[in-house]
Amino acid sequence: MPIELSGLLYLAAAGLFIVGLKRLSSPATARSGNRLASIGMLVAVVVTLLDQGVIEYVWVAAGLVIGGAIGVLLARRVAMTGMPELVAAFNGFGGGASALVAGAAFLLGGTGGAVTALTLGLSVVIGSVTFTGSFVAFGKLSGRVSGGPVHYPGQRYADPVILAGTLGVLAWFMISGDLLEFWILLGLSLLVGVIRVLPIGGGDMPVVIAFLNSLSGVAASMAGFAIESSVLIISGALVGASGLILTNIMVKAMNRTLMDVLIGGFGGDSTGGDGSDTGDRTVRRTSADDLAIVLAYAQSVIVVPGYGLAVAQAQHALRELADLLADRDVDVKYAIHPVAGRMPGHMNVLLAEADVSYDRLYDLEDINSDFAHTDVALVVGANDVVNPSARDDATSPIYGMPILDVDRARTCVVVKRSLSPGFAGIDNPLFYKENTLMFFADAKGAIEDLVREVRTA
Repeated sequence: MPIELSGLLYLAAAGLFIVGLKRLSSPATARSGNRLASIGMLVAVVVTLLDQGVIEYVWVAAGLVIGGAIGVLLARRVAMTGMPELVAAFNGFGGGASALVAGAAFLLGGTGGAVTALTLGLSVVIGSVTFTGSFVAFGKLSGRVSGGPVHYPGQRYADPVILAGTLGVLAWFMISGDLLEFWILLGLSLLVGVIRVLPIGGGDMPVVIAFLNSLSGVAASMAGFAIESSVLIISGALVGASGLILTNIMVKAMNRTLMDVLIGGFGGDSTGGDGSDTGDRTVRRTSADDLAIVLAYAQSVIVVPGYGLAVAQAQHALRELADLLADRDVDVKYAIHPVAGRMPGHMNVLLAEADVSYDRLYDLEDINSDFAHTDVALVVGANDVVNPSARDDATSPIYGMPILDVDRARTCVVVKRSLSPGFAGIDNPLFYKENTLMFFADAKGAIEDLVREVRTA
């Protein structure tokens, strides 16, 4: 392929990346943005394969068919509850691919100059850390690994030694460029990914996913420098920068710092009662028929979705309920917390699947002041992001974290299976407030019951 043509196609691909990324910033344009970026990556991959003479046309076509089939299968079969794990796996494969590219470049051509050696080494380190770290996150999110912080004996002293050793071997590799140092560097980097994510609790997993996404982009960009691929540098830099921006948004939404998250120790597996374990506190229960009256005759309702909504796959029933209320001239809005669910944008994706109108979705800072003037705040499956301890209890581990002020609505209704704490493992005093009604049920069954009752109310 002529150099001029490949250069123009790479430029077009980079333009599609940038436009696609811009459109991903809004739920209304995210789908088209994803398509544009995907087309850009397809162009970049095909041009690279043909330009370098890596494989024949038949193999390019075979790769497109096989990869496309896997993508369609995952898109159709992975439920919303499995989406965080899938994103974590994507991050891991992205980091692993970058490490493989850098490794292949080294085995075929050596380290070259100091700059090339540095970028090769960084790609191997960052890509390998991302690979193993992402699959540990995958295990935590899927329940295959404990959601709580996991430590090993002597970790406090061993971790700094391992990290320092990895940096030392990286410097050694840059100087010598020997195969032995390469394998040692690879092994240590894979180990670092495991020991850095295991101690991080479940409450911080949304931040971890965003950060690992950023690292996968940085690893790709480093690999691009190593093999002198401008399109890989650009695409990696875009992913790295956008992931870092998202990480910053997430840590601010939790009133934490990235270092706090990486040190680990916050959140874990939730345990708790079955809805009857109230101690000496009073829980005000409600039923579908009573709640239907409250909702049907309200003037305004703000819905707060959470991970429990995804678990129950109740998003379609929730949209049907909202449509029924809208037919009664009830003003229905959705309040989206940045860290609701277990990955960035989890609730936006969930509601988009149910075709909820984008103009009904409001970010925390845009809707929080509305709760004080709202008749009903309907919390479906959310827990930590509506916990008033973050605002009122200076001793709480989540104190200072911005929350949705659902307790300030005239009536707060919480749809939840039990009083058990959320993924952060912290009790929620919202459940015992005087203006809170607890509807103990599976989210899908509860919302479907409400739909039936509202129709006859």
